[in-house]
Amino acid sequence: MLKLNVKNETSRLRAVVLGSAISNGPTPKADEAYDPKSLEHILANTYPVESDMIIETEAFNSVFQKYDVTVLRPKMIENYNQIFARDIGFVIDDVFIKSNILPDRERELDAIQFVIDQINPVKVIRPPEEVHIEGGDVMLWNDYIFVGTYKGSDYASYITARTNMHGVNFLKKLFPNKKVKEFDLVKSRIEARDNALHLDCCFQPVGKDKGIIYKRGFREEADYMFLVDLFGKENLFHITRDEMYNMNSNVFSIDTNVVVSEKNFTRLNNWLRANGFIVEEIPYAEIAKQEGLLRCSTLPLIRD
Repeated sequence: MLKLNVKNETSRLRAVVLGSAISNGPTPKADEAYDPKSLEHILANTYPVESDMIIETEAFNSVFQKYDVTVLRPKMIENYNQIFARDIGFVIDDVFIKSNILPDRERELDAIQFVIDQINPVKVIRPPEEVHIEGGDVMLWNDYIFVGTYKGSDYASYITARTNMHGVNFLKKLFPNKKVKEFDLVKSRIEARDNALHLDCCFQPVGKDKGIIYKRGFREEADYMFLVDLFGKENLFHITRDEMYNMNSNVFSIDTNVVVSEKNFTRLNNWLRANGFIVEEIPYAEIAKQEGLLRCSTLPLIRD
């Protein structure tokens, strides 16, 4: 049995599900795009090709091997995008929660059923139907559960709104001893530079007391200020609109001092090194064209 344990974003990683780009399928049609960044690249004929994305995910896998992390990969579904494992489920403490994701993507959960079968069944939860929640919006920080959501009255019309207030309240009931704090995120169906698809598109902790943040990703300044007050402004790396677009906050921590980052994130990577982090740089710019990056590609199961 897998003994799940995830309490934060940065403790030493022991086991993870890493998405796969094998048999990724053809470039989607414009009306099949799930987010504005993918749509932008579909229309520009710059949508990533499978061979490039395989190189990128395998570079990520190589870093995990270097640090002796157990890596599980989804079973292959032919001609199907299975890169973003974070969307389909997440672990809080020792509980595996299946995401209520877009119906078209239900098969991705089936592809990791062999992993779920290794978990104590009483620790596997599927939220009720009205609860919308995706792993990219759920971020653990010890006593806190940070949750990205969208509180606009037009929630139902936004394919980019992935976690609703039912999802926030579901986590509050499930984890009464945690401090569940929701963040109202900026959404756009047409401009990727103004779309925080998930919370990890505009914020993520690194190390023991630092974080990467994009102020304009939050609809309410009070939500941004909450994080400034919690972490301290001097401990937060503020990214620009273009850096948010390129997914600078979507790095991934293997340990409190080890961060996997995209090799083109020069300003961020320099800041991380200046603050004592080991930065494992890999290519991931092609996958980024789908509005997802390193954190999106992972589903951590066990951390120290």
